[in-house]
Amino acid sequence: MSNTPDKGTSVDTDIQDRADDAADSVDDEIVEANRRVFSGWLWFLFGILAIGYSSFHLISLNVLPMETWSFRIIHICGALILGYGLYAGTRFQTDGERTTRVSSRWLDWLGYALLIPAAYSLVQVGLMQQTILDGAMRIEPHVEAWHYGYPLILTTLAATVLSWCHRHHRQALPASDLVLMLCALSCAGYLLVIYNTPLRMSTGTSMAPMGISYAAIAGSILILELTRRVAGLALIVIAACFLTYVFVGPYLPGFLGYPGLSVGRFFSQIYTDAGILGPTTAVSSTYIILFIIFAAFLQASKVGDYFVNFAFAAAGRARGGPAKVAIFASGLMGMINGTSAGNVVSTGSLTIPLMKKVGYPSKSAGAIEAAASTGGQIMPPIMGAGAFIMAEITGIPYTEIAVAALIPAALYFASVYFMVDFEAAYKGMRGMRKEEIPQFRRLVKQVYLFAPIIILITALFMGYSVIRAGTLATISAAVVSWISPNKMGIHAILRALGLAGTMSIQIIAVCACAGIIVGVISLTGVGARFSSLLLGLAGVSQLLALFFAMCISILLGMGMPTTAAYAVAASVVAPGLINIGIQPLVAHFFVFYFAVVSAITPPVALASYAASGISGANAMATSVTSFKIGLAAFIVPFMFFYSPAMLMEGSWLQILRVACTATLGIVLLAAAVQAWFFGPVKAWMRLVMLVGAVSMIYGGIYSDLAGLAIGAILLVLQRRSSAPMGKMTERT
Repeated sequence: MSNTPDKGTSVDTDIQDRADDAADSVDDEIVEANRRVFSGWLWFLFGILAIGYSSFHLISLNVLPMETWSFRIIHICGALILGYGLYAGTRFQTDGERTTRVSSRWLDWLGYALLIPAAYSLVQVGLMQQTILDGAMRIEPHVEAWHYGYPLILTTLAATVLSWCHRHHRQALPASDLVLMLCALSCAGYLLVIYNTPLRMSTGTSMAPMGISYAAIAGSILILELTRRVAGLALIVIAACFLTYVFVGPYLPGFLGYPGLSVGRFFSQIYTDAGILGPTTAVSSTYIILFIIFAAFLQASKVGDYFVNFAFAAAGRARGGPAKVAIFASGLMGMINGTSAGNVVSTGSLTIPLMKKVGYPSKSAGAIEAAASTGGQIMPPIMGAGAFIMAEITGIPYTEIAVAALIPAALYFASVYFMVDFEAAYKGMRGMRKEEIPQFRRLVKQVYLFAPIIILITALFMGYSVIRAGTLATISAAVVSWISPNKMGIHAILRALGLAGTMSIQIIAVCACAGIIVGVISLTGVGARFSSLLLGLAGVSQLLALFFAMCISILLGMGMPTTAAYAVAASVVAPGLINIGIQPLVAHFFVFYFAVVSAITPPVALASYAASGISGANAMATSVTSFKIGLAAFIVPFMFFYSPAMLMEGSWLQILRVACTATLGIVLLAAAVQAWFFGPVKAWMRLVMLVGAVSMIYGGIYSDLAGLAIGAILLVLQRRSSAPMGKMTERT
């Protein structure tokens, strides 16, 4: 008998320990389906390469700055080498599977044979550099063509096709991908040689060496293939359409036609700051890589686990608790990691099963996670790196952009919160039990783990550069870990640097690929023609022009990560909005929001599809539900134009009024969508609620008064109708 209490105490302790570790493994690295997992010397080699790649950026950004173009070329080349080493071009071969088409041995020998021309082109780069150092003004055209360009392009194409045909085990590095790694070195090496001579000034003219075009063609193929491996076909299809337009555009009728560019002129410019080395790579090589390193340090120190556990402790016991946890945790983590679908996979693996456990249908559980993770991309101060791209493109100070994003982000998350709360009330859901969540008093003792985020925000608003603030936050993440249970020693720091190197591959490839699209837009002038089209529509109706801009932004963003989606949409749509009289900040926020919400917009909703894979629900049903939950994000951007106070443009009284009334409008919007306010809402009430919601979100004085009146009347009606129901329930 004396042992019974001890046994019970032990069980209680075990339950609480499991609750305190509710978010355990949220920070674990995700291994994609086509990601290789090495062991032995290959694991060591690629670990060293990833650590060196991250360290190179930290040193170059903070200690030993490099010439801009050279830095960006090395930035892309490093990602290509790591990417082709770690990501396969086709699915892996399973144990016991036989190759039926062509002998695996012959494909192996073909891959090894391709190493010869790949190595030859790389040797030629060294010889050409020596020729330049010996005083030559330029390289002989026949040397560039026959000894460098043709072997490089043909080898790149052959190795790419071979990588599609030949399957290997997950632990193997095939010769075809080794060839592509050498080709990436050859492209970067030639460009580094030429761009550090006066020949750099000849790009885009008939005097440009054809070697630049050869390197750019091979480099573009390498970028497109790696993007396909890490981000799927959506961005590749869009890039292919734009590249096709370069050469068929002169034959198109109407506003799509343009004079045309030769192959030499186009490709001699595409691998410059007019294209691949332009704004998207400028951001990925500075801000994005730095914040990926920051996120890796948070992950290695298990701070991400703490964020999610804190969310469980704060909101877990409320009705529909896991859904509210998902809003907080996914918004916070999504802000840092810069990809909606990736954040769904990491935090959704924890929150979606818990939402289903308390009563949410599978499609609702997945949709809530998708909507929350997508909202992280619009949450300041980091905004999934979108704020940095916006600052780079517009020239508007970063701090001004972060401040302007506060009210719209708050409205979006308020909308998702009330959607979740009203659905939980409508379906009578419970929260999590006390023993299922971490103890708040324990987590409060570790509140110092929020210090890196606080230091980041404080440094930014004290006027530090983004690079300096990000570096300080990264260092603070390591320092803070020393007083936490997960101390970061040398091994953990190296692991974080290696993790950052691998985490950065996808976003760098995507940004480089988006640079190709941006280059086509700037070199062909197609963006200006879209601007003229919007200008014509604005002559009929500005609302019609905004609606058209919304459709184009969502269409261009479908299937693409946030940074690439915004970069492309900003090049095509934003100039047109500015030309019809919209302020640059408003125009770019408008485009940015719709590029972001393309992740939850049917029919191509990447975040929703990722969530449906975890929840087990139908992918299209999940995307439709996430669209409904994130509905505010489709309404609020239109109000940027009609009420700039939402972006902190105006007096403090105007900003306060708009913020308060818009929040009330969001509550009515959620009630109208979920058919629940203080009780069930009839069909005619939902319609009136929708009118009142839009009136208050609109932001005008008279519309606000009308919306407030509608809200007050509906509140009284709801309270009266819910009172008899309450009395009947008491009698029962």
